[in-house]
Amino acid sequence: MDYRRTYRSAAIAFADLVSRIPPDRLDGPGLGEWTLRDLLGHTVSSALRQVPEVLGRQAPMLAVPGPEYYFAAIRRAPAAEVAAARTASSADARDTGKALGERPADAVSGFVGQATGALASASDDDLVATPAGGMRVADWLPTRTFELVVHGTDAAVAAGVPISLEQEALAEAAALAARVAVAVGDGPALLRALTGRGELPPRFTVL
Repeated sequence: MDYRRTYRSAAIAFADLVSRIPPDRLDGPGLGEWTLRDLLGHTVSSALRQVPEVLGRQAPMLAVPGPEYYFAAIRRAPAAEVAAARTASSADARDTGKALGERPADAVSGFVGQATGALASASDDDLVATPAGGMRVADWLPTRTFELVVHGTDAAVAAGVPISLEQEALAEAAALAARVAVAVGDGPALLRALTGRGELPPRFTVL
């Protein structure tokens, strides 16, 4: 799969979804304690707005050798750090959601353009500084596609509006989720569940 193409296709699908969300649904339920507007704000912040910022920050060395290790590193972080990061993420989601204004589709389209424009100037092997450490662009960007696919689906469910994700983007996100499970030691359980040989525990997650 071409990681650049899957990112662009997921970003376009997310922007299209936002353009079809009824305005009266924005302040309704989104995900957990977030409203739908908060959820859109988080998706914009994590998967679009930060792309030009991260691509512009060079890392001195490679620390994270693959996208699955990005999520595995976050999962293995100390509980206090994870809690602080989640609190900051929620505050940012609400602030970004408010900043999308009354025409969120226009704002999202602008962020998509900025992100894809920055990506066009980046090389696959460029080392960039991420929260988990230095990563190659070709390894980091799939983590942003994952955010778009997962949270785009969350937003579609909350809004009651379908999202048109390409098969390649869905396949990339699903494969990454499986690789994260393997990286954190849950690979055998996931494989048995996917092949009808076992069941996953309630509220199982690779994140």
